[in-house]
Amino acid sequence: MAYLLHQLLTASAERHPDKEAVTFENRSITYRELEAASDQLAHALIQHGVGKGDRVGICLNKCMESVISIFGILKAGAVYVPLDAAAPPKRLAFIVGNCGMKALVGASKKIAGITHLLPDSRSAPRLVLTDDASWREMLRSPADPPRAPVIEQDLAYILYTSGSTGEPKGVMISHRTSLTFVNWAYETFGVQPADRVSNHAPLHFDLSIFDIFTTIQAGGTVVLVPEQLSVFPMDLARFIEQQCISIWYSVPSVLTRLVLHGDLGRHRFATLRTILFAGEVFPAKYLRALRALIPHARYCNLYGPTETNVCTWYEVKDLREDSDQPIPIGKPCANTEVFVVNDRQEIARPGEEGELYVRGPCVMNGYWGLQERTRDVLVRFPLPPPFEEQVVYRTGDIVKQDENGNFLFLGRRDHMIKSRGYRIELGEIESALYSHPNVVEAAVIAVPDEEIGNAIKAVVVTRQPNGLTAAELEYHCAQRIPKYMIPGTIEFRSSLPKTSTGKIDRTSLRSDHPAPLVGAGAGISHA
Repeated sequence: MAYLLHQLLTASAERHPDKEAVTFENRSITYRELEAASDQLAHALIQHGVGKGDRVGICLNKCMESVISIFGILKAGAVYVPLDAAAPPKRLAFIVGNCGMKALVGASKKIAGITHLLPDSRSAPRLVLTDDASWREMLRSPADPPRAPVIEQDLAYILYTSGSTGEPKGVMISHRTSLTFVNWAYETFGVQPADRVSNHAPLHFDLSIFDIFTTIQAGGTVVLVPEQLSVFPMDLARFIEQQCISIWYSVPSVLTRLVLHGDLGRHRFATLRTILFAGEVFPAKYLRALRALIPHARYCNLYGPTETNVCTWYEVKDLREDSDQPIPIGKPCANTEVFVVNDRQEIARPGEEGELYVRGPCVMNGYWGLQERTRDVLVRFPLPPPFEEQVVYRTGDIVKQDENGNFLFLGRRDHMIKSRGYRIELGEIESALYSHPNVVEAAVIAVPDEEIGNAIKAVVVTRQPNGLTAAELEYHCAQRIPKYMIPGTIEFRSSLPKTSTGKIDRTSLRSDHPAPLVGAGAGISHA
């Protein structure tokens, strides 16, 4: 039994040494080769001074080297921190400095754009360049397994998500926490060595944990999906069939685009047995259409924030033709407890609305360097006797339990939204807007969108009328936040509505868009 994530690879390499572990475009790597390459990288990192608990960044577009990097970093006893290679360099430099990275694995061109922004060159991370001769030389070195003194409570990775202060926050996940999900998913979905599992999500998105680790645990093949296919649904549909994908996992907006624009009726998808989706609400009409086009697959809705990965799930077996009710987020995963707390700080009755709390080993360790923010969400709660107060995670999601015991997602307590599966804090976008010298006031709202979950709209007041264009403000934001966070619509006004206390009246702004939009968001390739 594996207690550490990288032990999953070692065990599968012993059972299936010559089996294809990862494939990408025209390249593939066997389990024996992946085990050896990650051992070699681990030794190289140790020689660079990387040790137990050190943070090591991965700044790569999707490629074979990115998977090697994950396991090499873990084998060195370190913590991998995946970066969005397409994000603005300032954002990446903040993350590098924020968690004090000891080393950074990536392509030289992208890394060069980050390191010169670091405030102190003496604390800059050691660089491991995948497009350098040293990488090829490293892969020719001996491959004996390193012996890092890591236990299951130690950190495995940090995933940075949008933060309410205008800066991203790092979610700390231990080996034990991640394996709680990975082991459950392996058992629940019966992943086998014959499976070819898609990796559509980028590494900095928590959906990738299933794609990489659950597949490796089973001895299956991870099929890395080229990033550019996301904007071409017909090509993506062809890819799924040609690559003989058997398990697909993505955000619902990707599946919605396949339904609308993928011409799925032209394909048989004979090997596709399981379709998993998570990260946002899947409109029932599009899920119904997908099930009609691919009727033989098993469909499951997985729910959970980055702080818990997946904590509840629901297998979709029936969808009434006359119902557009949201798909339930279901019941707890194994070794996980969830419950609802009402406004009176009492455990809610079935049918009563409240905030969802999560208890168990699936819960994160906290936010890197943000003790106060951690205390806000990891709270002590008095459970019914004979239990004492225990630390539980407040999700901020409002839910209720139906008559069948399934939880129904109703919305967010704060300004956090989901768009294309990404958790986005609207305050971070507002901070980017406010940083422009010509912006006086700004408010960002989410507009329901059936295809992407939520479109993002900004309402802005400038110092001089007509002194700023939407294109100029979009460019300004692109230097500070990722593309998926840039508002799809920017509206200029002379003033913003206010409440009686002088605050921006967001309710009034949202009432301007009562009806869902279809395809209103800015088109992006996110995973």
